[in-house]
Amino acid sequence: MERLKILVVDDESRMRKLVKDFLQRENYEVLEAADGSEALDIFFSQTEISLILLDVMMPKVDGWQVCREIRSYSKVPIIMLTARGDERDELQGFELGVDEYISKPFSPKILVARVGAILRRAGVHADAGEILEAGGIRVDKAAHIVEIDGEAVELSFKEFELLAYFLENKGIALSREKILNSVWNYDYFGDARTIDTHVKKLRSKLGSKGELIKTIWGMGYKLEV
Repeated sequence: MERLKILVVDDESRMRKLVKDFLQRENYEVLEAADGSEALDIFFSQTEISLILLDVMMPKVDGWQVCREIRSYSKVPIIMLTARGDERDELQGFELGVDEYISKPFSPKILVARVGAILRRAGVHADAGEILEAGGIRVDKAAHIVEIDGEAVELSFKEFELLAYFLENKGIALSREKILNSVWNYDYFGDARTIDTHVKKLRSKLGSKGELIKTIWGMGYKLEV
């Protein structure tokens, strides 16, 4: 599967590494630029950059100028990163066509969630075949294939559906009733504890990756990477 390219532009190498690490965990390909001039060189030399994370205050060429130049050629989604919290800065960013504005310091997890939301809103997808990946687990929904660190794993139909549902909602606590309604499509009228049986079997087949499916006591489960 071809990964989506994200260009991270920030003059602080530590900040670039932090953002890059979190984005790569979500299977994005990350390109880095240490200043605005380098960012423009990369943007115009690379193909199919899907989104830009752009710091405002940088040497040589600042984020505003980078945004102006890119916007004169492209509608690629841009998220501005800045240490400032000035409303005027935000208004200027939106006037230039910025899609999102995030002030430092920020939560890297929230930033990655914003990236995903903006890409979905822009209609940008990694692959038409709906590939789900997290923590070494890869699910190809179209081909109905599951791989753990590249090795194929055989799952029953419901186990496959359950795993896909967990991946689609990773990091979210899911009640047994919600899982039952979503995976079994309201067509099961027995005890919701049937979920426990399927989760137990799924964990077993996933081997060490089964530990990623956490039990939320008194509620249900959560897939956490």
